[in-house]
Amino acid sequence: MTGVSVIALTAAAVGALHSVAPDHWVPFAALARARRWPLGHTARITILCGLGHVTVSAILGVIALITGLKAVHAIGIRLEEHATLLLMAFGIVYMTWGLWRSFRRDPLAVLHHRHHHHARGHNDHDHGLTEWSLFTLFSLDPCVAVIPMIVAASAGGWAAVGGVVLVYEAATIAAMIVLVGAAVAGVRTMRFAFLDRYGDALAGGLILTTGGVLAVLGL
Repeated sequence: MTGVSVIALTAAAVGALHSVAPDHWVPFAALARARRWPLGHTARITILCGLGHVTVSAILGVIALITGLKAVHAIGIRLEEHATLLLMAFGIVYMTWGLWRSFRRDPLAVLHHRHHHHARGHNDHDHGLTEWSLFTLFSLDPCVAVIPMIVAASAGGWAAVGGVVLVYEAATIAAMIVLVGAAVAGVRTMRFAFLDRYGDALAGGLILTTGGVLAVLGL
């Protein structure tokens, strides 16, 4: 096995394992349950956000080849730290918006409105704002662990760098899809009236809690 093959396998392992972190799948599952996204739509959003996440990581790795590893690694670490705070901010804003939506209608109107949208299989009220906000959040949260692997792969030329990046991206996105799919299947078995009325607010609270736990643990 060549050195590039070892690096590629390591990148795949890093991509899959770091996707286990709850911030890589909890937001999608929570929002899919609250907004009644179809599985196909949820998968597309997961792929889009995964591409933003891994592509920024790869770009930082390529920049490190040109400018030096130390400076780019420091930038990546700073982005990761800020990304956790941005995730928490997103959770707060979404929770507040969800509460406002719930309380501005009477209970019967809320339940009727929810039922109407559930029957169509989706519940989008912001014309894609939620999805693009998630994409922005994930794009600002690179995985710095892959940067030194890209630098190491550069010894084999740009083809080797491209191969490592592709393997890393495929492993990360595949793991995210599997985890999100399993989580969505689980949360959709929860059928309670308060979830139908306060689903958006609870989703925001769960995202906020996820970010808070990661911040406390330093992950």
